[in-house]
Amino acid sequence: MQYSFKKLNLIVGWLSFVLASTVYLLTMEPTASFWDCSEFIATSYKLEVGHPPGAPLFMMISRFFTMFGGPGQAAVLVNSMSALASGATVMFLFWTITHLARRAMRKSGDELTLPQTIAVLGAGLIGAGAYTFTDTFWFSAVEGEVYALSSMFTALVFWAILKWENVADEPHANRWIVLIAYLTGLAIGVHLLNLLIIPPIALIYYFRKYPRVTKWGVVKSLLVSAAVLIFVMKFIIAGTVNLGAFFDRMFVNGLGLPVNSGITFFALALLAALGWGVYWTHKRGKVLANTILLCTAVIIVGYGSYASVIIRSAANPPMNSNAPSNPYGLLSLLNRDQYGARPLFKGPYYSSPVAGIKESTVYYEDEGKYKAAKTVTAREYDPRFEFFFPRMYSDKESDIKAYKNWVDIEGRQIPYDDETVTVPTFAENLKFFFAYQLNFMYWRYFLWNFVGRQSDIQSTGEITDGNWLSGINAVDRIFLGPQDNLPQEQASNKGRNTYYFLPFILGIIGLIYQLNRDGRNFSVVMAFFIMTGVAIAVYLNSPPAEPRERDYVFAGSFYAFAMWIGFGVPALYEAFKRWFKKDGAATAVAATLIGAVVPTILAAQNWDDHDRSHRYVARDFGENYLNSTLPNAIIMNYGDNDTFPLWYAQEVEGVRKDVRVMNMSYLGAEWYIDQMRIKSNDSDPLPFSLPRSKYTYRNETVLIQELFNRPIPAKQLIEWIASEDPRTMLPMTSGEKMDFLPSRQIAIPVNKQNAIESGIVKPEDAHLMVDTVYLNINPNKHYLTRDELMLIDLLANFDWKRPIYFTQFSSPASLGLKDYLQLDGFAYRFVPIRTPSAPAKKTSDYLKVGRIDSEYLYDKLMNQFRYGNIDDPRVYADHTIQTNFRATFTRGLYAQLADQLLAEGDTTRAVEVLDSVVRRIPFSQIRHDYLTTIPLIESYYKAGAFDKGNAILEDYAQNLEQYIDHYLRFTGKTKELVEPQLYDNLQNLLELHQTAADFGQQEQIERLDQYFQSIGLTDQ
Repeated sequence: MQYSFKKLNLIVGWLSFVLASTVYLLTMEPTASFWDCSEFIATSYKLEVGHPPGAPLFMMISRFFTMFGGPGQAAVLVNSMSALASGATVMFLFWTITHLARRAMRKSGDELTLPQTIAVLGAGLIGAGAYTFTDTFWFSAVEGEVYALSSMFTALVFWAILKWENVADEPHANRWIVLIAYLTGLAIGVHLLNLLIIPPIALIYYFRKYPRVTKWGVVKSLLVSAAVLIFVMKFIIAGTVNLGAFFDRMFVNGLGLPVNSGITFFALALLAALGWGVYWTHKRGKVLANTILLCTAVIIVGYGSYASVIIRSAANPPMNSNAPSNPYGLLSLLNRDQYGARPLFKGPYYSSPVAGIKESTVYYEDEGKYKAAKTVTAREYDPRFEFFFPRMYSDKESDIKAYKNWVDIEGRQIPYDDETVTVPTFAENLKFFFAYQLNFMYWRYFLWNFVGRQSDIQSTGEITDGNWLSGINAVDRIFLGPQDNLPQEQASNKGRNTYYFLPFILGIIGLIYQLNRDGRNFSVVMAFFIMTGVAIAVYLNSPPAEPRERDYVFAGSFYAFAMWIGFGVPALYEAFKRWFKKDGAATAVAATLIGAVVPTILAAQNWDDHDRSHRYVARDFGENYLNSTLPNAIIMNYGDNDTFPLWYAQEVEGVRKDVRVMNMSYLGAEWYIDQMRIKSNDSDPLPFSLPRSKYTYRNETVLIQELFNRPIPAKQLIEWIASEDPRTMLPMTSGEKMDFLPSRQIAIPVNKQNAIESGIVKPEDAHLMVDTVYLNINPNKHYLTRDELMLIDLLANFDWKRPIYFTQFSSPASLGLKDYLQLDGFAYRFVPIRTPSAPAKKTSDYLKVGRIDSEYLYDKLMNQFRYGNIDDPRVYADHTIQTNFRATFTRGLYAQLADQLLAEGDTTRAVEVLDSVVRRIPFSQIRHDYLTTIPLIESYYKAGAFDKGNAILEDYAQNLEQYIDHYLRFTGKTKELVEPQLYDNLQNLLELHQTAADFGQQEQIERLDQYFQSIGLTDQ
């Protein structure tokens, strides 16, 4: 039988692309997602500037896709781009596996037999199919994030070096090396993770060019790859921009030319020099030098996508992170300056005392010239308090507490300034590294993908959620406690996926097979696996608490393991051939079919928690935030998920472009303050009055010192800080210079006429207005941050002409604004009407903040707000969705409105409001939360709808009881680990009991009493 392996390989590879792409297109989110996706889609749609280090090539490719539809289709088109890129990743994985499996199976020069061909193609199908359905890769494949496109570049580059390997001895083979260099340059414009493929590439090059392999040769090839990696990171990515910035400063300040003229000259000169070098080395026959220069040139050309960042930033788009309109701004963006740095090989522990500060000279553009300024870049430590490989370095109070939760720290004491400082021992430092950074933040994710996952709920170390899970109870019980008779909520969690170790076992079989049959390529795959796994865990030096799971950064490592899963098929084929003494097509088909169990179980288990079709929650939340506000409002946000969806709604779908979204997390940055001072879309500039000299590369904090004991008008305070009074620049012992705030009470006069004309206060509520709002700074607070100072500047000058909103009522509390809020939906309006918060008698009273205009809020909740089809059981409500419903206290909004309507005597509409939220946000989709469920029950009781309140109470009580019963079954060491959750659930159940008692629901009281007695809790 005549057949062409090359043709079959090509056809089946494209088939894997079609199948994977179809899966991703069917399950992708039809609109923007939470986290960075909303921002990426918005910046792509209008080619704006996203957060550091930027992803200009991703944005340009995404923009191309958005051109095939209107604003309403932009998100789905960007998501489709990710789906297709992920399908291409699977295809290149297929061809990579078949290439390496063919190498392992055949003897030198021999053609594959038909059974071997089937086994090799089966290896590609099973390995690529398994990766298609892995938890981590599938998650990124269906949303508009950089990781799908980055994975495609990684897969493409690795496949390209294998293509070079096939033709390495032929003329012009180095064109593949040049292509790889160009792809690497392009990939920098998507994500830097692609650079980690360089060491495996170096090994393939070494093995192919040097048949006589030695240990020292392998070491040298890895050292060369490290040198290439450093060259690209330090000299090309940062070095070229740094040198270009120097030229730009010389051209601008020295020759009087426009900003960016110098870097333009430098870029052209650099490319010309490289071009001449390529020509000269080609003419002289210097192949190695020619290849190096050509590769450097094409990397720089590919990396040139970052030129678009400067071009677009100079146009002042609404989203202009870091404002990199010149090379110094671009350098700050690339260096991720706003995020700070984490120590890697040497640095402090969390308790290391600060000895001083390090200052660096920075250059910023001002009126067409570059000006120099000193800025604090790092802290200085006594050499005795800087240690090798510091893992416990963060001095945030919450992080210190978390360190101690992970490691029992006894520490050692070091004398310092007539006292002793306790620092962790190196052994304790390593224990944290292995327990948290390696085990919890890498191996746990690895096991998610190839053993199983306990739930989609983010874990902070608990054993009841977010861990790996095999499905083999005898094994799982040892590590995670009882796994039978689970609470219904936990058992039905769509993220609970069990693979019974099958992908892991097949991968280990394949690993051993490749190790024995093809040791050289085994070392290549192992280098790939380590560099994109363990090495990243070491480099990231993760703090002990992350805002979200970080498994997506390790997708490359799981890609490498999927290769070994594929190699499991020829391993099974070889084993069957030996065991059954048969070598036919049937044997190879049997091996493939058995291997097919792995992608099948992955697909079956993972489909429901990776199917995001029908889900519009992030988009609707963004619109709900914006639609909460009055016209021409300013809304102050504090994090990714209550900022990025708003940007998406405004920039892409054109929703409420009159509203100014102000992320308070960014307001401490000079560039962001500048952006707030210019018009954006239909929103007027913010009325800041402080000159740039008072916040540009200057004070990070303002020290509080009471110079006189009376309230100071906010405008007078800002004018004083803006002045050249020497007291505003008193040097501190640390070397920093800080302003002094002369009073802890700041007065904001109320312009009542403006407040009414702008709609902040209704005319009929005019009599409720106060004459002055006072900001009362906490007595224990010794400084104000720059963002707080700018907020005071805004309040001093807005003169009640524009409504101001906060997305979290706790955020303005530090300035004493909590008593001047009105609940308007997803945001709180700042009003000159004092509504003191009543003392909280129980936990659920925490929500009762601010006044309520029942007509305004009723219209928002009942007629305008949408919740992304969350009432559709087909919609998957993952942990992020659950968290955002809780963070916005969405159900609690309805309970508060119902209470206000009841206070106004409108019982009918109160019950209507409560029925609406129970129907639109069902408990079967969004889980119970004591902060919002108990207020709902109470509101039903107040309205006299006791049957409806009791139905919710009964449902919540049964939920809590199931968890309590489950935790009470834990024994030994695992029992101690679940005690915090046991206590929390008991506390919530006791609050339910108190709620029933407050409203005389005797039947519920007796039922709960019986339960407490059954578990031995009698003293309530």
